[in-house]
Amino acid sequence: MMNKDNNFVSVVIPVFNEEPVLNELIERSLNACESSGCPFEIIFVDDGSSDRSVEILSAASEKHPDKIVTCVLNRNYGQHSAIMAGFSEARGEIIITIDADLQNPPEEIPKLISKMLEGYDVVGTVRKNRKDTLFRKIASRIVNRAARIATGVNMHDYGCMLRAYRRHVVKAMMMCHERSTFIPVLGNSFARNTCEIDVEHSARAAGESKYSLWNLINLQFNLLTSMTTFPLRLLSVVGSMISAMGVGFGLLLLVLRIIYGNRWGMEGVFTLFAILFIFIGAQFVAMGLLGEYIGRIYNDVRARPRFFVQEIKGRK
Repeated sequence: MMNKDNNFVSVVIPVFNEEPVLNELIERSLNACESSGCPFEIIFVDDGSSDRSVEILSAASEKHPDKIVTCVLNRNYGQHSAIMAGFSEARGEIIITIDADLQNPPEEIPKLISKMLEGYDVVGTVRKNRKDTLFRKIASRIVNRAARIATGVNMHDYGCMLRAYRRHVVKAMMMCHERSTFIPVLGNSFARNTCEIDVEHSARAAGESKYSLWNLINLQFNLLTSMTTFPLRLLSVVGSMISAMGVGFGLLLLVLRIIYGNRWGMEGVFTLFAILFIFIGAQFVAMGLLGEYIGRIYNDVRARPRFFVQEIKGRK
């Protein structure tokens, strides 16, 4: 049930095997929210953790009922689905998302609340002095550029989950039923007034990043195929260019054959093989991309739940 206070804040934090930092995260998040002066709730969504995360969160919910709410999913669904589960439990007019690894300091939460009270629908953040590896920075830059093209909203750091949303934006996102969701991009597609603010960024306090190379590649595919059909259009353009090049090359071979005779045509057989391999490679790329879209259609038409909430703790 929605809270009637326009300043009520819900902070949604997805958690997956974050036992080493959870106690510090809980304490710092409580202090940050209390310093904002707004009524609040902090919703921790356990995304199928195999460590003691659920136990720690349950104890915090018992100690701070209605301030700390624990939403336990039956298994691991992924970060964005876990956030959606948190959205379904959020009661606030202002809803903030933040990662659990403390790389986004909870102390930045009041800054987002203050900016939202100026009337914005979405407040994004830009990480200053990022403590990530060079590979992560390059991957993030690629994702950000793709997101700007897909949405037409000129934000610079879609990879940072420390963001704030107005309730009507979250409500619109919850009405979308596709399985592949990239929340920062989806939120911006329903927002009229958006802005970005600078926030601090810290080194990971403990453990390892949950985003491996394969996860980052999968995230890029999710972004491109769930938000735009631009890759299909690009595929048509590239295919047309390759076809035109093939026709041009065929005409060139015909002219050279007329000028130099049959002998030259025989000597160019390996060139033909090289061009043939280019065409075959292009066809496989095209089939893979089409298969990606067809696979997502298959997942969506089955209409399985995006998440399943096993238990809610901390509600009075």
